[in-house]
Amino acid sequence: MVYFSGVTTSPEPMGHTASVESDEALVARVLGGETAVFELLMRRHNRRVFRAARAILRNDTEAEDAMQEAYVAAFTHLRDFAGRARFSTWLVRIAVHEALGRLRKSKRLTSLDDGESEGADYDQESSMSTARSPEDAASDVEVRALLETAVDALPIAFRTVFVMRAVEEMTVGEVAEALEIPEETVRTRLHRARGLLRDALAQRLDAAAPSAFDFHLSRCDRVVDAVLKRIRQ
Repeated sequence: MVYFSGVTTSPEPMGHTASVESDEALVARVLGGETAVFELLMRRHNRRVFRAARAILRNDTEAEDAMQEAYVAAFTHLRDFAGRARFSTWLVRIAVHEALGRLRKSKRLTSLDDGESEGADYDQESSMSTARSPEDAASDVEVRALLETAVDALPIAFRTVFVMRAVEEMTVGEVAEALEIPEETVRTRLHRARGLLRDALAQRLDAAAPSAFDFHLSRCDRVVDAVLKRIRQ
């Protein structure tokens, strides 16, 4: 894992004033020599950058490595940020290129459009194979895990757009700019991603329906014991 290096380690004024400064103002401070301020930019955008890389790589560790490399690249080329796009979008674009580069090196991808056709690289049965009890399904944590598994199974073109647009709540324009695709393509891929997710989740719910409201042995024993106790009285 490559860690960000090369910045000064002097304490950064991370108080209220710094927290409300715009990205552009913080970038200007970094370029002016306050390199430690770059930490604030990273912390401000960590979640978005991670989600973008994670959507492509489907692996937390690889996503962390990719976002670190993206930050190093962003710091190195910070003077190239001309403000034509939002700084967060510029960062995401760098992270996307880094993540895609890793997939290409591992020969897992040739293009972001790979697997865009409906059903390609998408195995609903395997993505929903983890058995869960009705109690688990009612838990927010388990529901989120179920959704994450289904999203991971989406083709990369749909998965990346869904995470950026629906999970990270980036605008259509921001997603289009980050991925360098038309806005209409963003809308189309999001629509198809949602359709695939609905089908997959519906399939899982249908499979689980017969076991819903199950009468567990502990409840059976409790009811029987209570009734017998009353009868004996």
